[in-house]
Amino acid sequence: MMDTKFSDEIRKRMRTIKHKHFANDTIYTYLDPGDVKLIECEVAEAFEDVLKALVINTKDDHNTKDTARRVAKMFVHEIFRGRYYPPPEVTSFPNAKEYDQIYVSGPMSINSTCAHHFQPITGQAYVGVFPGKKVIGLSKFNRMVDWVASRPQIQEEMTEQIADMIEEETEAKGVAVVIKAEHFCMTARGVKEHESEMMTSVLRGMFLRNTSMKTEFFSLLNNMKGMR
Repeated sequence: MMDTKFSDEIRKRMRTIKHKHFANDTIYTYLDPGDVKLIECEVAEAFEDVLKALVINTKDDHNTKDTARRVAKMFVHEIFRGRYYPPPEVTSFPNAKEYDQIYVSGPMSINSTCAHHFQPITGQAYVGVFPGKKVIGLSKFNRMVDWVASRPQIQEEMTEQIADMIEEETEAKGVAVVIKAEHFCMTARGVKEHESEMMTSVLRGMFLRNTSMKTEFFSLLNNMKGMR
């Protein structure tokens, strides 16, 4: 058992510049080599207490004996890795032919977590780009979407953060992001409504200012969905 909480040390580091460290923030820049493993150990210890509070006999129950450790590894290294691991490297290339038309990439899988109930958010994302002086490989969009999605959050803010990252990495003249997702906090609990999905969109640059370009993007998006 850990005598002190390592997470207190991380919070102390962030406090020096008043980093808010909300659920959908990334904190990898405050971590030193080996810190992620220490966070994992603390999470495992804390989740063991959660299981005890649920009156689950993890000592004798073969099904839950190592559950706390497995959950900790899953949280830190997988479903919340966007908080603790650096962003993917995004290599750009000159827009040599000066391509000046819209292109749309998708669907990209969305696997995130609702910050309100820690239930899955699953769905698809589409990204539209009107390029500027550089372009990036299509697979990089998937990696950026996955990195931002791998945190506890709400869908509206996730859509904004994905658009922020793509806009910064591509320096495009226009960026559009659309996400359509199912929320398990509605389907697995509460109203248990399995026919309900949520759609969010964020438009930046020329997609926001130019009505005809906005119309063209959503027309291309609908055509992509119809061809699937």
